[in-house]
Amino acid sequence: MKTVQVNIVTPDGPVYDSEVSMVIAKTTSGEIGVLAGHIPMVAPLAISAVKLKKENGSTDIVAVSGGFIEVRPEKISILAPSAEIAENIDVQRAKEAVKRAEGRLQSKQDDIDFKRADLALKRALNRINVHEGNI
Repeated sequence: MKTVQVNIVTPDGPVYDSEVSMVIAKTTSGEIGVLAGHIPMVAPLAISAVKLKKENGSTDIVAVSGGFIEVRPEKISILAPSAEIAENIDVQRAKEAVKRAEGRLQSKQDDIDFKRADLALKRALNRINVHEGNI
């Protein structure tokens, strides 16, 4: 099977760089699967897991907090505000982030930015689910 080069980059630098046979990502319009030679496209990503299927049958999983996927026949680039490979996720920190976000969402204060707290909760839950393989 043909492979395609995949790069996942955040403002802090590169997170992932490898040859894969298939990329599965969740866009804001739904899930997509991309193989080598795919027609060019750009799509916004949802807060989700990106599955990177390797030629040897293994799958790498990266938690992304939105961003964009750019597909070209010979290369796929994912630009995300943050991204973490499953085994590098600090689960304790993510669980603390869940507690903080849930506390903000349950707060009765008028100055709470509920949209921001909701996004923080989704990002933290995504990181936990990716690390635990619940995707």
